[in-house]
Amino acid sequence: MSLQVGQPAPDFTRRSDDGRTVSLQERRGQWTVLYFYPRASSAGCSIEAQRFEAALPEFERHGAQVIGVSTDTEARQARFRDTCHLTFPMIPDSDRSLAQAYGVIGGLSGLLGMTGRATFLIDPHGTVTWIHRSPNPMTHVTGALKELSAAPHQLKSRT
Repeated sequence: MSLQVGQPAPDFTRRSDDGRTVSLQERRGQWTVLYFYPRASSAGCSIEAQRFEAALPEFERHGAQVIGVSTDTEARQARFRDTCHLTFPMIPDSDRSLAQAYGVIGGLSGLLGMTGRATFLIDPHGTVTWIHRSPNPMTHVTGALKELSAAPHQLKSRT
């Protein structure tokens, strides 16, 4: 079953490729942009990751942290980080449990052991406020920023 807007984001605590502990529970009170990508170092995933990296100051201005997830190994993620000069947390999900919890594994990608390309905007309360599922790596950053820019008004009306 796919995760829907308005549902609580599945909690997780994971180790990123560079040894940081990343916990959604510890992110409460802050925005999180959680994005899943199919394969580290592929052309589309490299473009998307570099776009997220370039937009980090804008995400940070909105109080959001970007976290990338793929089913790649920690070593492959680390090479990807170095090649693309990434500074945000990258979570290896080689057991696919996080991808399954977020409903992003399935279809042809799932048969190949990869996630589909998807981005989730999680509000400070831990609720999914926006989901973007598209194979186009060019649309995730701009879409997330657009939603995040509008989100504080939505948050105020819900509290």
